[in-house]
Amino acid sequence: MSGHSKWSTIKHKKGAADARRGVLFTKLSRELIVAARSGGADMDMNFRLRLAVQNAKSANMPSDTIDRAIQKGSGTGADADQLQEVSYEGYAPGGAAIIIQALTDNRNRTVADIRSQFTKSGGTLAEAGAVGWGFENKGTIIAECAEGTDPEEIALLAVDSGAEDFDITDQTINFTTEATDLDMLRSALETMDGVTVDTAELALVPKTMTELEDSKAKQTLRLLEALEELDDVQKVFSNADFSDEVLAEFAEA
Repeated sequence: MSGHSKWSTIKHKKGAADARRGVLFTKLSRELIVAARSGGADMDMNFRLRLAVQNAKSANMPSDTIDRAIQKGSGTGADADQLQEVSYEGYAPGGAAIIIQALTDNRNRTVADIRSQFTKSGGTLAEAGAVGWGFENKGTIIAECAEGTDPEEIALLAVDSGAEDFDITDQTINFTTEATDLDMLRSALETMDGVTVDTAELALVPKTMTELEDSKAKQTLRLLEALEELDDVQKVFSNADFSDEVLAEFAEA
């Protein structure tokens, strides 16, 4: 399993965001607002909004909360006007690349919070474009297979529906696909018996991984988790490669 997939799967299983559901709902609401603002409220015509709604429902966000966020984005809500999409790049301890995607109404606050986390970890906030060249836009899906279901059989079937690559851990499958095939693959998986789609998102997937010694890997994991938990941060991507032992320790912490 690639380091990228291992980190994504462990992060999902640990559920750090779910433990702070208020923060999770804030992030999901912001994505709904910006998606509706940029592409309109018609989900049939707005893939980004359709994806945001699906993810919000998967996180058990109440329907009225979803509707209010969409109305803010597609109407005259002040919240929508204030939010801006911004990205930041940097290096973790040991030299691994990190890209942070944020939605904010105050760029100065956001960059200060992000820089503080890099400084605490021994990492470095870099200039725009410093590491972005090492990532590709992809679609990623984490799916859970019920007991008694063969994950490898499910994964092979998914290849016919657009899955480009997959990693299996127990009953969990981490799929990678072309961004344009994400919706098709998700729909196909949702029709399969014994399969539950937990997350589906557009992601920046590293072209190559950077191996880290254990001490740097632990520092990097703490940095990634700290960045994920910042209110303004939506997504964090890295090319750091972690050993199974370090990830297991992180998952149990």
